[in-house]
Amino acid sequence: MGRERGALARWFDDRGWRQLVIGVPYLWLILFFLLPFIIVLAMSFARRADLSPPIAFLEYWPYLRWDNFERLISDTLYVRAFATSLWNAAIATLLCILIGYPMALGITRVSKSWRNLLLMLVILPFWTSFLLRVYAWMGLLGTNSWLNKSLTAMVNAVLPAEHALRSIPMMNSNFAVVLVMVYSYLPFMILPLYANLEKLDNTLNEAATDLGSKPWQVFKDVTLPLSIPGIVAGALLVFIPASGELIIPSLVGNAADPMIGRVISDEFSSARDWPMASAVAVALLLVLVVPMMIHSHFEKRAQERAEGRT
Repeated sequence: MGRERGALARWFDDRGWRQLVIGVPYLWLILFFLLPFIIVLAMSFARRADLSPPIAFLEYWPYLRWDNFERLISDTLYVRAFATSLWNAAIATLLCILIGYPMALGITRVSKSWRNLLLMLVILPFWTSFLLRVYAWMGLLGTNSWLNKSLTAMVNAVLPAEHALRSIPMMNSNFAVVLVMVYSYLPFMILPLYANLEKLDNTLNEAATDLGSKPWQVFKDVTLPLSIPGIVAGALLVFIPASGELIIPSLVGNAADPMIGRVISDEFSSARDWPMASAVAVALLLVLVVPMMIHSHFEKRAQERAEGRT
């Protein structure tokens, strides 16, 4: 008994606790990311069947079925859905950068008391249900909303009487999808940018100003290059979930021009084609993860070269 206690005590030294702390997140990733991904990947090589769940695997696993991935490339529905998703996500990410960067920079330039208040206002939308906020935008973008009527009145004041509009069609369009995604994901852009900009040394800006640089030159030559890591982090936090977004396109988007998240949901639920839905999900993951891995690889090599020169 004493020997067992001694072995347990030796394990729970600093090294043992460190292994335990590191092992718990790895176990979480294996159970809730790697294992489900392996299941979805295996399912993507299966075929549809009249079973429950509606999948059937091959008897001999080495002979994989590539039918789902061939259909993914040849069917215009999936190609168009991928293109629409990436385009809408890219536009939403760009708008979040253009809107979020000045906001994050402005928060870093105010006093700490105002800074806490402004950060609370940025986080405040998270206190409300995401679905409820999307429904609120549905009311705002509807043909009978005060916003639509006000914009229609402003447009009709400029147009000739014979070309007057009854209402501006905003719902069920890519415009509505991008608008709601920008509103929903803007905090994910502001917070990483703020964390990066808040750590910058203001003496660098003062030194550039003393050397004769104008404010826009200081921003272009000092602030912007140093904030690129924050821009990249915020862009990834916006672009990745926006690419696979389901709720927003389903509620305010056009069903005739769906995003890939809506296609995956329909394949799983309505069409009950789980292998095809899995193939689409695997392809989406590859489209998003592979560029990130390539960027991380080259960034690591550039950092190693910079450290080698120093």
